[in-house]
Amino acid sequence: MQRVLVVGISGAGKSTLARALERRLGLPFHELDALHFAGPGWALRPDFAEDTARLARGESWVFDSFGPAEVRDLLWQRADTVVWLDHPRHVVMRRVLLRSLRRSLLRERLFGGNREAWREWLRADHPAWWAWTQYGARRAEILRRAGDPRFAPLHVVRLHSPRSAAAWVRAQGDAPHGGPVRDDGARGRGTRDDGARGCGTQDDGAPRPGRGTPRM
Repeated sequence: MQRVLVVGISGAGKSTLARALERRLGLPFHELDALHFAGPGWALRPDFAEDTARLARGESWVFDSFGPAEVRDLLWQRADTVVWLDHPRHVVMRRVLLRSLRRSLLRERLFGGNREAWREWLRADHPAWWAWTQYGARRAEILRRAGDPRFAPLHVVRLHSPRSAAAWVRAQGDAPHGGPVRDDGARGRGTRDDGARGCGTQDDGAPRPGRGTPRM
């Protein structure tokens, strides 16, 4: 496990888990939103695709996104492991609402110096609305990609709760930093599942943003 793509809907905890893997395994973490957004008004970085492609060609990394359209296939092709945070909708919604509430109340500076504004809460591309309306579509797309032969061999770890995600991350700390991490023997296109069945995944336990807030 050297090139890890952490995927899931907005609010699932992708960045948090990616940073934990960086600390545990010593893999460089690249935050897609920080690469994607360049300045005020959620302006997009013109060299985003080129910069992301250059980083993806590296021998080891962690990215925290399903991937904007222009780099999505590249990230999936280069990844050797996909960690899918497939949490229930109510868990995701609680997380994304609390996060957006905190960001709006505290006026937190985000990518490119932007902030989540109260007026954006009614927009269709606000993270909370996006997580609610796109939950099923994003889940179906990840499931489809997990079995797509274009991305084989690909090891997919499907985690159904924050607790199972935390336990899985702790288990990775037992592996040596200098080499691939053992993934309980599951390899290839299959996934391992801690409860859900149907795609053979190892289960332990969006359209491209425009000028709205990040929701990858």
